[in-house]
Amino acid sequence: MSRSTFSAPHEKLGSNVGLILDVPSSNLGISKRKWHSAFITIYCSRAFLSLQPSTLRKHTNSTFISRTLSYSIVRVEPVSVPAINGFKADQKSLTELVKEKNFKELLELGGIEEVASALKTDAEHGINGDDAEDIARRHEAFGSNTYKKPPTQGFLHFVWEAFKDLTILILLGCAALSLGFGIKEHGLKEGWIDGGSICLAVILVISVSAISNYRQSRQFDKLSKVSNNLQIEAVRNGRRQQISIFEIVVGDVICLKIGDQVPADGLLLDGHSLSVDESSMTGESDHVEVSVTENPFLFSGTKIADGYGRMLVTSVGMNTNWGEMMSQISQDSSEKTPLQARLDKLTSSIGKVGLAVAFFVLVVMLVRYFTGNTEDENGNKEYNGSKTKSDDIINAVIGIVAAAVTIVVVAIPEGLPLAVTLTLAYSMKRMMVDNAMVRKLSACETMGSATTICTDKTGTLTMNQMKVTKFWLEKECVEEEAYSSISPYVLDLIQEGVALNTTGGVYRPSLDSEIEISGSPTEKAILSWAVHGSNMDMEKVVKSCSILHVEAFNSKKKQSGVLVKRKGDNSIHVHWKGAAEMILAMCTSYYNATGVVKDMDTSEKRNFEQIIQGMAASSLRCIAFAHKKVPTEERLNADEKVVLKEDGLTLLGVVGLKDPCRPGVKKAVEECQYAGVNVKMITGDNVFTAKAIATECGILRPDQDMLGAVIEGVEFRNYTPEQRMEKVKKICVMARSSPFDKLLMVQCLKQKGHVVAVTGDGTNDAPALKEADIGLSMGIQGTEVAKESSDIVIMDDNFASVATVLMWGRCVYNNIQKFIQFQLTVNVAALVINFVAAVSAGQVPLTAVQLLWVNLIMDTLGALALATEKPTKELMEKPPVGRTAPLITNIMWRNLLPQALYQITVLLILQFRGKAIFGVSDKVKDTLIFNTFVLCQIFNEFNARKLEKKNVFKGIHTNKLFMGIIAVTIVLQVVMVEVLKKFADTERLNWGQWGVCIGIAVMSWPIGWLVKCIPVPEKPIFSYLKMKKNKHSV
Repeated sequence: MSRSTFSAPHEKLGSNVGLILDVPSSNLGISKRKWHSAFITIYCSRAFLSLQPSTLRKHTNSTFISRTLSYSIVRVEPVSVPAINGFKADQKSLTELVKEKNFKELLELGGIEEVASALKTDAEHGINGDDAEDIARRHEAFGSNTYKKPPTQGFLHFVWEAFKDLTILILLGCAALSLGFGIKEHGLKEGWIDGGSICLAVILVISVSAISNYRQSRQFDKLSKVSNNLQIEAVRNGRRQQISIFEIVVGDVICLKIGDQVPADGLLLDGHSLSVDESSMTGESDHVEVSVTENPFLFSGTKIADGYGRMLVTSVGMNTNWGEMMSQISQDSSEKTPLQARLDKLTSSIGKVGLAVAFFVLVVMLVRYFTGNTEDENGNKEYNGSKTKSDDIINAVIGIVAAAVTIVVVAIPEGLPLAVTLTLAYSMKRMMVDNAMVRKLSACETMGSATTICTDKTGTLTMNQMKVTKFWLEKECVEEEAYSSISPYVLDLIQEGVALNTTGGVYRPSLDSEIEISGSPTEKAILSWAVHGSNMDMEKVVKSCSILHVEAFNSKKKQSGVLVKRKGDNSIHVHWKGAAEMILAMCTSYYNATGVVKDMDTSEKRNFEQIIQGMAASSLRCIAFAHKKVPTEERLNADEKVVLKEDGLTLLGVVGLKDPCRPGVKKAVEECQYAGVNVKMITGDNVFTAKAIATECGILRPDQDMLGAVIEGVEFRNYTPEQRMEKVKKICVMARSSPFDKLLMVQCLKQKGHVVAVTGDGTNDAPALKEADIGLSMGIQGTEVAKESSDIVIMDDNFASVATVLMWGRCVYNNIQKFIQFQLTVNVAALVINFVAAVSAGQVPLTAVQLLWVNLIMDTLGALALATEKPTKELMEKPPVGRTAPLITNIMWRNLLPQALYQITVLLILQFRGKAIFGVSDKVKDTLIFNTFVLCQIFNEFNARKLEKKNVFKGIHTNKLFMGIIAVTIVLQVVMVEVLKKFADTERLNWGQWGVCIGIAVMSWPIGWLVKCIPVPEKPIFSYLKMKKNKHSV
């Protein structure tokens, strides 16, 4: 056909388009006219095609996307829009694309591949992690993966909170009145002393309280930074590597697996059976299916519920919904622990007693004053009816009220809540050093009461360093050097099953470099065995097949499967991998070493079961591989749901993985058992492996009766509730358990009155971790879901650290009890002395300033000294404290009452006979009482170190802080008596008087020793009173 045949219609079409576009063709040059003609031809041919509906209908059922869509990228990025920092995408568009789940717009953009290209990301190999400039450009263009935090509470906030305390307000009111009347009566030079000293004491109390709470708040912030700094698996330079969540940038390729938290907003590049829990964002509990073809959108803060995949990061930090939400949530560090709540109740009860005593003292002293029974320093009556000046009456009443208020102040043990705060803060800090990160304060103290620990096996009792040590093919164990004798066909199938049915990866930068294997310990061990043992070329195997469908592994199924299509012959194959006995149950035949398929009858299956049991009894974890070729007639159509064949499989082989026990785990288990804590092992492994490991760790004794001590999860599940409650105590090992079985066991133990601690690392362990009294998650192998459900994160995944946490928990409880005993001795003695003196003599020997000083010293320095005692092995020699055990035990009452009685007796003798005995003035006598009282508390602080042991000085050299505080207290007391005479209302004492005070105080040591020889009943004292009440009521 000649050229002219084309030119006529072209010219005609050109002129028509020229009219439409109002561009006269005659005005164009020859070369421009040819280009114009070519453009019109393409334009019109596409326009005519669009008018043919029949051609479109022909392709509607096709799975292929029309090629014309690929040109639409031209419309998205106009030539006039400059690239931002070299990226052909802007943050706003990317954020809206994912937020609105706009799949249509994503297709118009050219799909995920085009978005990756616009972000300069290689979808397969990720970004170049070594290029600092590229990372910096991404930070500049799209921001960092951090979010703005609400401003933390400043120091002044905690000062204001301390000011709101009712006692402080009463004291301030009293100080103001005292200042006013003091200055009026004695002038500014001396009149300020009483009121000023109360103000100073109040300021000190507020400062200590505010500083303590402020430091605790800062510590919570530090802990939240550590807990939020998740390690994420990213692909950079083609290599899987762990990076901090804060280092993620837009364009990064992130690997996701079951239990992971999605670290940023993004699009799914590829994945299998991926479902996401979006309840943290939407509140909906149903899991959302995520796939490349329908819903590839992933949101920061959501959790992977099932499956695995790789995502392309499109938004980070404040550009995500999660970032916006988290920036408005402040960490609540004011959580009240159960012990703090109990102490608040105790403080309140003591405060009420103090208030009653103070009110009684107030009434008695007012009556004595107004009836003329009180005298001044010169022996004259203070009140003479109408002759007494109104100012003198007001001053006297103010003095009486001040004395009554002081009794209230000394009665209220303000140091108790402070002691708990200091103890918890100190123990949290020390536990972090011992590889335990406390997420909930209450767990510190609850752990001390734990009666049962339900622990995982893998990674907790064992090292989680798997290695394939046995390989069985047919019914023979094949050594590594004999792998060459195996049929290449069988070897290829095994390698196919290993390489394609895995969540791990193999990376080799160059031929000279070492092979890097990533994944879970089990996956790494199997991949390492295949690569090094059978010379598997992972990349070659992966490229030879395409994956059609994946059944991801989870702790319930204990197996994973993959449907693959070979590119060479288009044949379709199913590969299964998982717990050996479960895979064996799916098989009806097996391969021998020569590649021949043999039928598996009942006796053959029994032989295989014995092989698996033998391996398991040697502490090996058994993993089996099975295969089946899918016949052509059984292949599914595109719209049918894929279900992998689970029957009629052919067994390829069984591998045995050795995971050695952690060093020191047997000793840690024995320590827990010696402390009266029952250790139970709950594992997904089979019963023979579980039994072998439990015996090795000391959970089972070799001579122990195994009937009822070792059971399988399914057996426990099928018990009636009554049977479970009856048998749960005897169970030591539960094998082949599901997360539901673990939850059931926790519920049963709690119903029986046990305080249960549970370790867990998987997503499905979350219910059991939440249900337990103390949830312990694993820091290395634990998923983010497990960590969020737990109270304490064991950073090194080691059971020995669990035993350390138990010891710290007991230490917290013990330190609090020590301080309660010490504090109550002070309170009882001070209350009784002032009460007796006020009622009998009309005066209090301990002034407001002195009592405030005692309260301050004992509350703050005493709390600090006793709260920082480190845990000792002695703590593990006692049985655990029960849920309902009283806070003040019989032992504590035995220790504190004789000490208080001794102090009361001595100080009352000094009060009524001191002047005569020592031949001193009233002022010196009162100073002797004050000095003796303070020194008694200092010496009694040593007694408080040990509640039961007679030797209170054991290990004192290791607690330098305790000795330092004692030294500081003594120095301050000397200053109070000898230097601040006017302030403290004291007189200087001579060496002999100091010797008498010290001699009286030292006697508290032998009294403490003798008292500990007195036996006490185990049953709490107050339980007898309740029993008597019940008898009377009957």
